[in-house]
Amino acid sequence: QVQLVESGGGLVQAGGSLRLSCAASAGIFTINTMGWYRQAPGKQRELVARFTSGGSTNYADSVKGRFTISRDNAKNTIYLQMNSLKPEDTAVYYCTADLNISGTITSPFWGQGAQVTVSA
Repeated sequence: QVQLVESGGGLVQAGGSLRLSCAASAGIFTINTMGWYRQAPGKQRELVARFTSGGSTNYADSVKGRFTISRDNAKNTIYLQMNSLKPEDTAVYYCTADLNISGTITSPFWGQGAQVTVSA
C-alpha cells in the first residue's frame, strides 16, 4: 500500500502563488505515476497535472502556463507550484499515485486533500 501525505494549501489573493507538496511512502513497491487532481463544490473531480510512467507531464488546459508539477525522486515527493492564481482555482487538491506490481497497475491511492482558496 501507499501512504500519501500532503502539505501546503491555504488562503491567497488572486494573482498570488502557492506550493503544494506530496510525500509518498510505498515500501518495497514501485510507484508507476503520481499527479494532482482537484474538486470544487458541485463539480466533478478534475485532473490538474500528472507525470506519466515515461516521465513526461500532462496539464489541464485551464492551468497551462500557470502551474508546474515537479518531483524529487529520491524522496518520492511531488510538488505543484501554482502561480497567477484565480478564484476559479479554489478547490480541494488531491495527490494521487498508483503502483506497478509485477507488471500490474493498481487502482489509484489518494492523499487526504489540501484546501486552496483564492479570494477575489
